[in-house]
Amino acid sequence: ERARENGRNMIAIERLCELPLAERRAGLEDLVVADLKTTLVMADDEDLPFDMSYLELGFTSLGITESKERLETQLGRSVSTNVLFNSPTMEHLIAYLADDVLTDIFG
Repeated sequence: ERARENGRNMIAIERLCELPLAERRAGLEDLVVADLKTTLVMADDEDLPFDMSYLELGFTSLGITESKERLETQLGRSVSTNVLFNSPTMEHLIAYLADDVLTDIFG
């Protein structure tokens, strides 16, 4: 079970690494948007505002924590709970992931 989960982690990371550097942020955005839409039970064609607080979008602290855990699983990296709660927008989350968590991929 754990080996299969680790394999899925590598697939998400490998997909990002396979993209040209100029397209990686868009790939990361797609990953984050899909995860947050799953948490909010949104349809694929619904827009998710990048500059609106998670709480304004309907997230609860439990939903934010669940999304954090899924992102950690998909990326194979730790994601700061403090960042999620202190800068609660997709815009900030994507910048944090690209600039602080995935520096080896976005460097």
